[in-house]
Amino acid sequence: MDHASDLGFFALLARHPSLAAAAQELGLSPPAVSRRLAQLETRLGARLMNRTTRRLSLTPEGERYLEEGERILRDIESLEHSLGASRDVPRGLLRVNASFGFGRRLLGPAISDFVARYPEMEIQLHLSDRPLNLVAHGLDLGIRFGEPPDARILARPIARNRRVLCATPTYLERQGRPRTPRELRQHACIVIRENDTAYNTWTLVNGLQQESIKVRGPLSANHGEIAVDWALDHHGILLRSEWDIAPYLASGQLEQVLPEWAGIPADIYAVYPQRLHLAARLKAFVAFLQERLGNGELIEAKKIPA
Repeated sequence: MDHASDLGFFALLARHPSLAAAAQELGLSPPAVSRRLAQLETRLGARLMNRTTRRLSLTPEGERYLEEGERILRDIESLEHSLGASRDVPRGLLRVNASFGFGRRLLGPAISDFVARYPEMEIQLHLSDRPLNLVAHGLDLGIRFGEPPDARILARPIARNRRVLCATPTYLERQGRPRTPRELRQHACIVIRENDTAYNTWTLVNGLQQESIKVRGPLSANHGEIAVDWALDHHGILLRSEWDIAPYLASGQLEQVLPEWAGIPADIYAVYPQRLHLAARLKAFVAFLQERLGNGELIEAKKIPA
């Protein structure tokens, strides 16, 4: 009996809300998954999951089997890594989450080149308008802006990312250039609604100085690329990440406004559950992203404070 296989099967099953969802990832039918779960419970002599047609939930025995089973799987992975470190080749599946704009513009092309370099790798890219909970959604790695407040994951820096104010030369010639952050209140500001914070308040920093400015303008969106398009159409001043607007700054289509001031830094991190920190596939992918996107210094993985 392959006990490790059963542990892996159950850990995958526990990451999904239903048998149907787990069956889809396993490439099996829901009845086949149900039969294997029943066989596992019979072998152990304990009910591990409560299941209905729509939802799965762990029993106390199931929670213990999952917790201790994942520890055993980590130990096996660590052992195999230590024995085969000299011949590690990145292979296997990585499930990656990122935002729509960054995923389409930068991460998608990077993944294309990565799998060309490592043909034994398989990557599933899940794009979303908000960061997904990696554990709850069965994901291996997420790309995040700013250090995420989740104690169950580790993070490595990918690239520095400043958020700068910008507008077209045409807009600035027509409306004038603000000389202080407070003068932004007299300008049309294009606002991006990305989270639950006050979307029309911009917090700007200049060394040790910090100012929060409540801005206004006729245009706002929950999609960064649309906001950039509006800025390019001369509709106002935008606060946006450098990774998104760097080509327009280089070409002169956009100019920095108040260049000594910037938004709160939103450096780019790769985050992942601790169980994957030794996986060759993850280490290779993170190193590739650092090389491709930031040439950032690889630092020791650290826990993010709760």
